[in-house]
Amino acid sequence: MIFKIDMPLHVIESNKTNKKTHINLNNYRNWHYQKSNNVKKIYSSIVHNLLQKHKFIRLEKIRIEFLMIRGDKRRVDRSNVLSIHEKFFCDAMTNLGIIKDDNDKHIISTSYSSGEIDKINPRVEIRVFKA
Repeated sequence: MIFKIDMPLHVIESNKTNKKTHINLNNYRNWHYQKSNNVKKIYSSIVHNLLQKHKFIRLEKIRIEFLMIRGDKRRVDRSNVLSIHEKFFCDAMTNLGIIKDDNDKHIISTSYSSGEIDKINPRVEIRVFKA
């Protein structure tokens, strides 16, 4: 494994309102493009802050595992949540220069799975491996 980061299931759009925006396909497809861009920028800045401590040269071929850790026992469509995390995370990796592009030449595979419930810290664990 090259690295692992934990991403929140939601982002806070504004410090004034402290409003949580949950990252999932249902919300994504209904967002105005300005809101979508704003949420993506916030997500990307979280990724950047978490990866700042790592020193990377450009990675050529990787595979990524997304593990959803829910906060409760409610049923959830795992791919609904993780597909948008994948989109935002891969775009952030490209923008940070960690990978040249987020196409299938550089990202060989991705996988989704569900983990245990963590009421205190629900999250998406993202693990990146050399392919």
